[in-house]
Amino acid sequence: MNLLVTNDDGIASPFLHELVAALLAAGHTVAVVAPKTEQSWTGAAKTRHRPVHATRLKSTPALPCPTWTVDGTPSDCVNIALAHLLPPELKPGAVLSGINLGLNASLGFIIASGTIAGAWEGALHGLPAIAFSQDLTTEVYERLKANHDIPDAELLVTLRHSAAHAARLAPSLIAATPPRAFVVHNVNFPLPCHADTEVRRTVPAQVVVPGLFSPANNDGTHRLIFRLGEDLSPASPLTDRTALAAGHISHSVLDYTRLGR
Repeated sequence: MNLLVTNDDGIASPFLHELVAALLAAGHTVAVVAPKTEQSWTGAAKTRHRPVHATRLKSTPALPCPTWTVDGTPSDCVNIALAHLLPPELKPGAVLSGINLGLNASLGFIIASGTIAGAWEGALHGLPAIAFSQDLTTEVYERLKANHDIPDAELLVTLRHSAAHAARLAPSLIAATPPRAFVVHNVNFPLPCHADTEVRRTVPAQVVVPGLFSPANNDGTHRLIFRLGEDLSPASPLTDRTALAAGHISHSVLDYTRLGR
């Protein structure tokens, strides 16, 4: 199967590299088109007011496949890849996005996610699309950032299990998604994730996330402050946040044709 892979953490992310490695090990043909720099929380934004530059990269041990970087958003990456970068022999049957550093669970995070937006851009082109994200605690995330996004040995074990699950799940999710369905499969992996971690079908949690910015500094600027928000979800059906908290892999089907119904 030909797959286009993108992310929102940037081309240098080891989380992207582990997903690519698992997909290649499973026998898929992979092309990567990912942002030059981190594009978290950009949602489905496209770069409108400046030219966007795409660069073909040389093959490396981390990305031993056709690879481009784009100095724009995940949506830019997928749109440009499908229209201009990929030759006919790499025409993808699906778009995969991730693995994201941190969860993309609940309505507030799903709408803001550059990872999910990369997959959504694939769905807008009529392709099956899957977003993969790795839940992290605040402590693990801060340790990861302090180590320049390089996972320690313990996190790497979880990440490789998550990538293996992604490679295993992708074919069945793609096969279950008709062309032009406007569906994104949103898959979140728990921390820790094991080889035998079970998948649960979920719906996005109903979380309100107010006050994401700091009060004004002396220079009048505000800075983003990460918050998980307040979960207002009913007891059922099972939500993505609840599944992750219980140690399960969360799989939500984001069917955009049902908006307004």
